[in-house]
Amino acid sequence: MSFLTKHKVLITAGPTHEPIDPVRFIGNRSSGKMAYAIAEVFAEAGAVVVLVSGPVQLQANHPNIKVVPVETAAQMYDACHQYYSSCQIAVLAAAVADYTVANPADKKIKKQGDNLTLELVQTKDILMSLGQVKSNEQVLIGFALETNDAIANAKKKLLAKNLDFIVLNTLQDEGAGFRHDTNKISIINKYNKITNFELKDKRLVAQDILNYLEEYLREMKVV
Repeated sequence: MSFLTKHKVLITAGPTHEPIDPVRFIGNRSSGKMAYAIAEVFAEAGAVVVLVSGPVQLQANHPNIKVVPVETAAQMYDACHQYYSSCQIAVLAAAVADYTVANPADKKIKKQGDNLTLELVQTKDILMSLGQVKSNEQVLIGFALETNDAIANAKKKLLAKNLDFIVLNTLQDEGAGFRHDTNKISIINKYNKITNFELKDKRLVAQDILNYLEEYLREMKVV
């Protein structure tokens, strides 16, 4: 029997789309492939998965996965807080927008003049907010996609958001990051131990994360 059998796991996936008007939005290049692979691997290991998913062109096929579709960062925040208290493990792999449009137009903005200025305001930090309410019986895992100073930035995020460990990938590694079918990760835990993995298919990366989690739980004697 898997260590995850009947455990409830919250996973976030994909981008968020922050509306400018009814036809335009601010978004990013996340495909959701990594998070969906994690959801499938965890479900196959016996977990009951709640997958809070931004707009992606993917489907979850395992019966143990409940998909909660959202579009905006605010909707993802609300969904995560709805389900988090009943979950033993959370893996926040979504690429959530840091900023949203202050006053989206209710009608399509017509082109006029040479410039368009948008006022942006910060979105609520989902990962930090969950870290603030995390119990000793819960494990919180974050993701960091970096372009420079990757290890230092990931360690700061790990500490600031009260994570058990963080999964780091960087766009400096060919074949890693958004839209690829492969990824290359490092995992940093809250004791500053760094474990590096080779470039591989995202499903195999998801299995590495599962295996790391199992070992982490065994050492920490939690969940």
